[in-house]
Amino acid sequence: MKRPVRVLVAKVGLDGHDRGAKVIATALRDAGMEVIYTGLRQTPEMVVNAALQEDVDAIGISILSGAHMTVFPKIIALLREKGMTDVLITGGGIIPEDDMKQLQEMGVGRLFPPGTPTTEIAHYITDWVKSNRSF
Repeated sequence: MKRPVRVLVAKVGLDGHDRGAKVIATALRDAGMEVIYTGLRQTPEMVVNAALQEDVDAIGISILSGAHMTVFPKIIALLREKGMTDVLITGGGIIPEDDMKQLQEMGVGRLFPPGTPTTEIAHYITDWVKSNRSF
């Protein structure tokens, strides 16, 4: 039997606004995924360690603080250090288009601005996992 897609949803840094992350976590769960929500004020190290312990297929970072150009590269580096090169790193929030492009060139998956339909996010994660992970 094939297991459900496992996704870790995290808020990194001092950003205290987690409504969007909770909406996404609920939508992904409703789409049939197993969701681990880490809560507020996580460090990149905490996120990657939780992802390793939970054996996730994808990590979704919700970020509104403007620290995306620090947070995402740090998470990518930590994932590589731990040999977790087949885990999708995606996310959303307030991220300028130019920064989205730079982050994607560094290895971040698709990034979603506010207002993106949750079904679109769920389909992206599911399709990515089917194409890039084997169970």
